[in-house]
Amino acid sequence: MAKTATVDTDMRTGVAMLFGVLGLIGALVMLTMGLTEQQLLAGWGFAGAMLSGTVLIVVLHVYGSSEIINP
Repeated sequence: MAKTATVDTDMRTGVAMLFGVLGLIGALVMLTMGLTEQQLLAGWGFAGAMLSGTVLIVVLHVYGSSEIINP
């Protein structure tokens, strides 16, 4: 009977942290540009933050624990 083992990689943590930081940078751009009344750049900051957050969730699901079947 085959046994399964779960493997967790460091790639999940590193890439999730990268996109988390990019999301925070986008939110900071949105905040600073919103306060200086540059609405177009604030919108781009919001778009960057939302895109980074979306990719972060996808990365967490893709690089989640993968099963390896051992005979």
